[in-house]
Amino acid sequence: MTIDLVTAPDSRGVTALRKWSHNPSGFLALNQGNKQFQVPDIDGAIFYREVGRYLIQLGGPFTESTAKPALLQAFVAFAENRKKHLAAMQLLPDDAPVYAAGGYHVNQFGSSYAVDLNGYTLGGKKFVKLRNKISRAIRAGLEIREVKHSEVQDDIDEIDRRWLRLKGRFAREMEFMVGEVGGEVQDLRRLFVGTIGGEVVGYVSYSPVYGAQSGWLHDLSRRVELAPPGAMEAINWHAVKQFSEEGCGFLHFGLTPFTGMSADTFDTRNRTLAFLLAKLYDHGSRIYPAETQLQYKLKWNPALVIPDYLAYRGRLTPGKISGLLRAINMI
Repeated sequence: MTIDLVTAPDSRGVTALRKWSHNPSGFLALNQGNKQFQVPDIDGAIFYREVGRYLIQLGGPFTESTAKPALLQAFVAFAENRKKHLAAMQLLPDDAPVYAAGGYHVNQFGSSYAVDLNGYTLGGKKFVKLRNKISRAIRAGLEIREVKHSEVQDDIDEIDRRWLRLKGRFAREMEFMVGEVGGEVQDLRRLFVGTIGGEVVGYVSYSPVYGAQSGWLHDLSRRVELAPPGAMEAINWHAVKQFSEEGCGFLHFGLTPFTGMSADTFDTRNRTLAFLLAKLYDHGSRIYPAETQLQYKLKWNPALVIPDYLAYRGRLTPGKISGLLRAINMI
């Protein structure tokens, strides 16, 4: 009999990611509040979060390719035993067929973007505006450095509070699309801050990316109203130069929902959901600022655009759509 093991992500979760993950957003699986599912006879794990009636998985099964169907099947049985709905977010193109074959409906949800840091520069006409923004922030007195979270924890907490106030009383942090600062795996992340007159006015947190396109994920980034225009670009450029000097391969910008939507989709897709997701880029700014995010990422001239997929099991009713969107804090 197979025994299902469910635990909080710990050192075993890090081991599974390092060994099997090539998902640019894979490290987000270790966010606090997530759980990891394992079976004794398979080397690897599935990471998920329980939200109401849903088990929402992040990324595909983190295991060798031949074991993915079996690990997914075990997870489906686990969920059915608990009478839970199943969905999976941020699936890569090589994971999506496993879900389609496993009885999931699979729809593209957006795209992830990455910059190849091999020989990367901001030279040339296409980067004029970006260089000017960075220069403006530096002239305004912005100073940038890499720090340990413990050195600036109070400053980061205050920036987060002020950032949420600026976003409004109904602001939500979307689950499964952003990481976090702090927690048990903070020592594996990188944190860069920008200061004006010694006061921290913005930060960017980077999470490790494993696999063939290894590097860093430009993850959580926030600023306060005192930060000069171009502050976030300047912080990122400082980090890019440091990563490049260290021989880093790629800087990933992660998933932007509703962007890069392709007609090349799976037979198991839901056509109504595909239509809805395509329209949300143009008309869904109140739900998620996809266009603003995309413009920030495109200004760095990404070399890679990777489709991201959403998968779910069962009949997709209007109630299930709204329930899923609520579960990931989109509404």
